[in-house]
Amino acid sequence: MTSLSSDIARLDPTGMFHWIKEFPRQIEKAVSIGERSGIKIASRGVENIVLTGLGGSAIGGDLLRSYLSDELSIPFVVNRHYSLPGFVKQKTLVIVSSYSGNTEETISAHKDAVKRKARILCITTGGTIGTTAARLKQPLIAIPAGLSPRAALGYSFFPLLVVLAKSGFVKPKTREIRETVRLLDERNRIYADPDSVENAPLGLARQIKDRLPVVYSPTEYLDAVNVRWRGQIAENAKQLCFGHVLPEMNHNELVGWNVLTPLMKQMEVIFLRDRGTHKRVAVREELTKEITGKYAAHVSEVWSAGTSPLARMFSLIQFGDWVSYYLAILNHQDPTPVKVIDYLKGELAKV
Repeated sequence: MTSLSSDIARLDPTGMFHWIKEFPRQIEKAVSIGERSGIKIASRGVENIVLTGLGGSAIGGDLLRSYLSDELSIPFVVNRHYSLPGFVKQKTLVIVSSYSGNTEETISAHKDAVKRKARILCITTGGTIGTTAARLKQPLIAIPAGLSPRAALGYSFFPLLVVLAKSGFVKPKTREIRETVRLLDERNRIYADPDSVENAPLGLARQIKDRLPVVYSPTEYLDAVNVRWRGQIAENAKQLCFGHVLPEMNHNELVGWNVLTPLMKQMEVIFLRDRGTHKRVAVREELTKEITGKYAAHVSEVWSAGTSPLARMFSLIQFGDWVSYYLAILNHQDPTPVKVIDYLKGELAKV
C-alpha cells in the first residue's frame, strides 16, 4: 500500500472516496427514482420555477438552472433564503429541496410557498419537509438518506430533471444521461487510482496544496460547476477557494490583480474550459490567463469532456470532486465532517 493509499484508509473512515467513486451508480439510481415517482407536474399555466434550498441541496438547482437555460421557456431561479421572491404566486412551481428535510431556511421558505398557494414539489429524505409534504398531499420525491448532502448531488439533480422532462417542461434526456454515466465510469478508472501517473485530479490537488485556488469559468453551463468546485474544496479539503465567471470578472475583478503582489504569488488560478463557450468569451479566457499569469503562482486549465452539455458539465464536476478529495487527504483532513457548520447550527438552535 502506498503512502497516499494508507492516508486515505486512515483519514477517510466514513468513505467519501467510495461515494465519489460510485457517483455513476448514484446517477442511475436517481434516474430510476425520478421515473418511478410517478410525479407529473401540470406544466400548463406555470409561469416560473423557483427551487429553494441551501448548500448541497441547492447546488442541484443551480446546475438544473444552468443546464436548462437554453431550453426552458420560463424563468428558473434558485432561492437561498428564509422567504421567497416577491413574484412567487399561484402560477409558480416551487421546488423545495432539502436533503435532511430539516434545513431551517428551507422549512421557512416551504411555509411561504404554502401561504402564497404556489404549486409545490418537494425532494428530501424526510424530516420536517417530508412530514409537511405528506400532510398537505404535496408531490414528494423521496431520496435515500445516509450521505453527506454534497455527496448526494445525483439525487438532488437527476430525479428533478426526469420529472421536469416527464411534465413537458423540457425534452427527455435519456441519451445525454447514458453518455454521462459512461464517461464518468471511464474516467473513474484513472481518477479513483491514487497510484496512477495519469491521475490528473491528484496532480492538480498537489499543485494547489498550500496555495489559494481561484476558479474562473465562463457563465454559460459552467457557472454552477464553478460554485460546485469552490464548495467542494471548502467542505472536503477544509481549504478556502474563491472564484468568478467570465465575461463579468473582466469588468471588475480583473483590475484587482495588481496591488497585493506577495499574496497573489500564493494563488493558483484554475480555468474551467469548455468547447461550447461563446467564441468571444474564449478569447477573453486566453487574455485573462495571460494577465493573471503575471502575478499568480501558476495558472491551470481543466477542459470538459464528452459530447452533450450534460456530460461536459458532469465531467468537470467529477474532476473537481476528486481534486477536493485528494486535497483533503494531502491536507491531512477527514473529508466528510463539517464541524464548524454543525457548531453554527447548534448555536442558531439556542437563539
